[in-house]
Amino acid sequence: MTDRFKRAAALGAAAVALTSGALFGAVGTASAAPSHHPGPDHGRHCSIGRGYWTQTWIPGRYEHRHWRPGHVQRVWHPGHRDCRR
Repeated sequence: MTDRFKRAAALGAAAVALTSGALFGAVGTASAAPSHHPGPDHGRHCSIGRGYWTQTWIPGRYEHRHWRPGHVQRVWHPGHRDCRR
């Protein structure tokens, strides 16, 4: 009987510790967030430029006593945000 009671008390204490740790961790994260959030830009017109692929010629070269021939390589250009007033 006493072993069951001790085990239940230990499990209860562990559950309380885990719950309080999660609660204080969330509060600490919320307090670390910046207090100023920029508002929407009402006078700006923004457009999102999409990314695109281009094919670029890589010229041949002499490397490690061997000739490496030229080849075409695809290069990704990421998108960007373009805002005007």
